[in-house]
Amino acid sequence: MASSEVLTSIPITSLPRISQGKVRDLFSLPDSGKPKLLFVTSDRISAYDVILKNGIPTKGAILTLISAKWFDVLSSRVPGLKHHFLHLGPPPSSGLLAPDEEKLLRGRSMTVRYAYRTPGIRGYVTGSAWAEYEKTQTIHGLPQPAGLARCQRLPQPIYTPSTKAELGDKDVNISPDEARKIVGDKYASRIEELALACYKAGAAYAEERGIIIADTKFEFGLDEETDEIYLVDEVLTPDSSRFWSKADYQVGREQDSFDKQVLRNWLTDNGLKGKPDVEMPPEVVEKTKARYTEVFERLTGNSLEEALSKLSA
Repeated sequence: MASSEVLTSIPITSLPRISQGKVRDLFSLPDSGKPKLLFVTSDRISAYDVILKNGIPTKGAILTLISAKWFDVLSSRVPGLKHHFLHLGPPPSSGLLAPDEEKLLRGRSMTVRYAYRTPGIRGYVTGSAWAEYEKTQTIHGLPQPAGLARCQRLPQPIYTPSTKAELGDKDVNISPDEARKIVGDKYASRIEELALACYKAGAAYAEERGIIIADTKFEFGLDEETDEIYLVDEVLTPDSSRFWSKADYQVGREQDSFDKQVLRNWLTDNGLKGKPDVEMPPEVVEKTKARYTEVFERLTGNSLEEALSKLSA
């Protein structure tokens, strides 16, 4: 069974912690050739670049296990794609963690190659893209066709990069040309190509299961030894994506989402958007957990309990 304990901090002392993000803590693993990291996903949740005081039960496991599923799916559908995911959990039989730490991290950690960066992809005009389009008929500075309605599918998915902010700062939307200046011509085209290919492959897979991926954020990193671009971080999760029900989709209105939209709406309706030290009421916690759980089951074909039961104890 999935634990009902909410883990908003990661009390691991057996490994050096090298960074802490809004949701994930990164730990260094002993170097046995290429550098590796242990990604640990907490139950913290953020919205409008602010971390809420309380978390969402089982969220860390949902994000970790759905990312692992997506790495497998995209590898089979995007030719030439390389990613940083090695396996769930810490290195097996390594003895690096104390037994209570291993138990704590079950289902919410993965071992990855070291790498890093962040573009986004939009297939539908919604969220901040809709706000920009209403004012200027552009998205991330890119001109768009006239007459698009709220939540309408774009003629083609578009590449919408942003900077990767440090904890406490905000990601900043930038144009593809600005992204090219940051990463250089050598890598920019490959990152854009991979981002669009991953979105299209993921969107097709999700649509087969009754889910529309309206937009998402991918991160890519560079393996400096091989000079190859890797897909990194989380992939197509309810934290990094907008998921809509295909059956209920209707152009011209806000959609019923399987992601953080319940939380965003509550914050906005109560004048708490961007405010620090906000605690979600139980009903928002439960609704958000239910949305994350449902999209996990639809996309993986397993309940969370079934997925966890397949992991070694």
